[in-house]
Amino acid sequence: MSQMHNPAHPGEVLKEVFEGRSITELAKHLGVSRVALSRVLNCRAAVSAEMSLRLSEALGTSPDMWFKMQTNYDFWQASQRKRKRVAPLPKVA
Repeated sequence: MSQMHNPAHPGEVLKEVFEGRSITELAKHLGVSRVALSRVLNCRAAVSAEMSLRLSEALGTSPDMWFKMQTNYDFWQASQRKRKRVAPLPKVA
């Protein structure tokens, strides 16, 4: 997987795409709760596979675009955290 430097959370991109529309209106159109959409837009929740499908249908984007954007964001965030390294598994005899 190619690694982008500090990729944007999909919610940041969606805020720009949805600018000028109410969260309530958008949530109703997408068939999700206002709270669920608000959490994504405020980068407090991940874009799920289901949400990716709904966004792609509403916005005319590819079904995997939003999900991949979330995966890139999550991967980069995880790679920035300090953690104990995992040793390679020994080869099976």
